[in-house]
Amino acid sequence: MVLAANAPDFDVVSWFGGSATYLHWHRNITHSLIAMPVMALLAVALVRWIGRKQVRWLQAWLIALVGVASHLVLDLTNIYGVRLMLPFSGHWFHWDWTPVIDLVLWAILLLGVAAPALGRLVGSEIGEQRKGSGNAGWAVTALLLLSAYDYGRSVFHGRAVAVMDSHIYNGLAPRRVGAFPSENPLVWTGVAELSNAYFEAPVDLRENFHINDGVTYYKGPRTDAVNAAMATEPFQRLLEFVQYPLWVVEPADDREHATRVMLLDLRFGTPRQPGFVATAMVNGRNQVVQSEFRIGGVRPR
Repeated sequence: MVLAANAPDFDVVSWFGGSATYLHWHRNITHSLIAMPVMALLAVALVRWIGRKQVRWLQAWLIALVGVASHLVLDLTNIYGVRLMLPFSGHWFHWDWTPVIDLVLWAILLLGVAAPALGRLVGSEIGEQRKGSGNAGWAVTALLLLSAYDYGRSVFHGRAVAVMDSHIYNGLAPRRVGAFPSENPLVWTGVAELSNAYFEAPVDLRENFHINDGVTYYKGPRTDAVNAAMATEPFQRLLEFVQYPLWVVEPADDREHATRVMLLDLRFGTPRQPGFVATAMVNGRNQVVQSEFRIGGVRPR
């Protein structure tokens, strides 16, 4: 397993037993709709146990349920996504509005938590007596800011998708298009899937779209070597997750008559700088001699 220094949660990945295992269990059943009531109940029970105070269970559970639901909505907005229908379906839902790591979202959440504490500290210094009603005000403010930020992101995402959908690439109309976020809400990475390739281009909503700035990634052939690689666990795990799959099939440099098969997700990287990628070495008899899944230098989009 190879992890880049900027790979997310690399300590957690190691604790889970490797990249493939982590990918399978990350945002698993605990992030599904069916688990929402249970997760909310566990949160209330934890507060009751730690605080050792009586709680109004129904009221507290309803509040916790709203909190769990908001967590799932936040996961939906980013490019990674969430499997809401587990255990009945492993389908990933993702709106692609925000990057996996979004410092603006973190800053808003930090404001909602830190501002009441700072207010109490200042109040104690000047001897002012305040009630806890101000905490709710900061929570509402943070919620409104989050909603406004995500709504703005959704509008810009829709415009970026519309830009990609309004062009012809290499003489072909796209089968589907997508737009992946960056730190800047006005700058996106657009992808158009064609019958034989993917076309990727930057989309800057502040200026005109320049199709000549794009690059074409041709889809690899479905060979016996690809079929052999698909049967391995690293590829099976990535196939559960991948949304824009690009297969790369090429001769291996260090093995005679061997083939190197690579599967990556264009949401998180390119063949030159792959993010989530499965790789296999297949010999001349179409036997897999080595396979791995790794989380490389994932782009922050």
